[in-house]
Parts: sequence; structure tokens; C-alpha cells
Amino acid sequence: MLNPIFNKLATDIALEDADWRSLEQNALSDPRRAAAFDWSTMTVKSTIQKRAALLQRGYPDFCDFCNRTLGDPADYLTTLWQVWLPLAQQLADRHQQVGRPFVQGILGGQGTGKTTLGQLLTLLLRHLGLNALNWSLDDLYKTFSDRRDLQAQDPRLIWRGPPGTHDVALGIETLDRLRQPSNQTISIPRFDKSLHHGAGDRTTPEPVQNIDIILFEGWFVGVQPIDPAAFDQAPPPILTEADRAFARDMNAILQDYLPLWQRLDSLWVLHLPDYRLSKQWRKQAEHQMKATGKPGMSDAEIDAFVDYFWRSLHPALFLPPVLQTADLAIEIQPDHAIGALYRSRDAESALVGDSEWVAT
Repeated sequence: MLNPIFNKLATDIALEDADWRSLEQNALSDPRRAAAFDWSTMTVKSTIQKRAALLQRGYPDFCDFCNRTLGDPADYLTTLWQVWLPLAQQLADRHQQVGRPFVQGILGGQGTGKTTLGQLLTLLLRHLGLNALNWSLDDLYKTFSDRRDLQAQDPRLIWRGPPGTHDVALGIETLDRLRQPSNQTISIPRFDKSLHHGAGDRTTPEPVQNIDIILFEGWFVGVQPIDPAAFDQAPPPILTEADRAFARDMNAILQDYLPLWQRLDSLWVLHLPDYRLSKQWRKQAEHQMKATGKPGMSDAEIDAFVDYFWRSLHPALFLPPVLQTADLAIEIQPDHAIGALYRSRDAESALVGDSEWVAT
């Protein structure tokens, strides 16, 4: 068990030689994780020392963050050491390599922890002297007026979210400005989902300066169009010819997003081995909210809501291709904990679990 060593680091107690050896052995014990972070017998000693120094600098802020949002910091110390600190170090290294602001794409569905990951990395990167910007594909939604006009043209777009509901040109323009080293103030588009009774609208842009790393996240960031023939035998809830037509149309619109994805320097995937967990998690969250007396969606409403997104870009169809090309896959377990972490090309098992659907 490494927890006693982590506790020593967190409380500034000097480690013994045996402690350092244990940390080095642990880093190399999982070959896929070691390969993902480019750890080797030649580099592991210096890597561990740098990670330990970052933990000690950032631990007070990490504790404050956990106490506000996650819970007892001690419950997350292992994940901090094995996942969040190495990711922050890797981003810092990549930023130094490219010599300009680095754009990290993060693909993940609801409940996979995109927001938490971005906030923690921003905190840790600050202790490496780097300014990070958390930005979402959601911030690029078209205005309320434009989406109302869009819905009049295509009544199938009943909710914001699918391809076609974002201002891709604005995203390209913003990323192009962010990628250029400059002391100039850049206006970052922001979106307020609470406006217009939940329909949402653009809000005041956020002025930023001297951004080193952009963490750009979203539920289909980096997703590529697939062969339209895949929809001939698609999984539920793509059941009717109308469903298949909608899925094919959304697939075609993905072409418009490719220039935006080309601005990404790297792509991570927060991967649910069984994508259906996202619906289960949404129901659990709504039940907990209603238990406190707050309004929430019924199970039937959640089914309709999530199925709408699965009809537009079904995880069983669109995630396997992107997992094969992404730079890093981070598996999210049913209890929301982080499991395996590996470069996508080192994956050993089925990429998207769906025991109820088999193409024939």
C-alpha cells in the first residue's frame, strides 16, 4: 500500500530510500499506464521526484477543492498521485514542446467527470506556472434566436446539443487566437443554460490573457463522421426509418466540425466501457435532487432526453473509431472512479460495451 507514502508527501515528511523505490516500482507496474505517460526505467526516478514536488506544492489547494466539491481529500489522494498529477505534468511538457498555447481536447459524456478534471488540472497547472482555460463545446451554442430559427427549419432539433447547434466558425476563430502567443486580451464565448427558461443563450464573453493551455471539452469533441452504411443496422434507440434519417443527417453535419477538431493538439477520451451508465447516472442524480425537494425529471423524461442524443450520435457507433485514434483513454468505472488509463493504440479489449446489440 502506498497511502502511507502519499501521506508523508502531503505532510512534508521526508521519504526514505525504500519509499522512493516503492513509488518507482509502482509507476512501472502497469505497462499501459507507463507507456501512456512515457515512463521508463531511465526516466522514472526524475519523474517521480517532480511529481512529489508538485503534490507538495499543490496539496493545500487540492484539499480546499475536495472539501468544496468532492469530499474527504484522503479518499482522492491515490487518484491525485496516479492520474491527475501525471496528466498535469504531461500537459506542461507538451506545452513546452510546442512552444505556444497547447489545446487539449477532452471527450466525455455526462457524468464522466469532464468538469472536475478540468478544474483540478487548472489548479495543478497553476503550481507549474501555467495558466489554463476551461472551455466547453457548450459555450459555442448558437444564440437563442438562431436556434429558434434553426428549429423552424428542422423541427427534429428539439434540444440544443447535436451537431448543427453550435457556431463552429466562432470556435475556430477563438481557438486560432488562443493558439497564438500574445499578451492581447481575448474574448471567450460563454453560454448560460438557465436563460429563456432553460433554453439557454449567449452571455457576456470572458476576457482572458496569457493563456498557456486550453482544456476544450464536450460530449462529442473530436468525433469524426462514420460510414453512413452503419445506420442500416443501428442499435436502439435508432429504430425507425425517420430515426435513421436523423442519424445520417447528424453524421453528415459532423463534417463541418472537422476544421475545429484540427485545432486540437491532443485528444483524451473519458471512456465508459458501457455507455448506458450515463443514463443510469442521470436518473440517480435526478432522484437525489427530487429527494431534497427540488424539481427534477422523471425516468421517462430522462429516457426521452438521452435517447434523443443517442439518435443523433450513438456511442456504440461513434466512439470506437475515435478511441482508436485518440491520444489517451481514461476509463470511468460504474462508481465514477477512474480505472485503466492507456494510449488508445494500446487498448486490449472491446472499446464500447453493449451486450444488447450485435450487428448481423
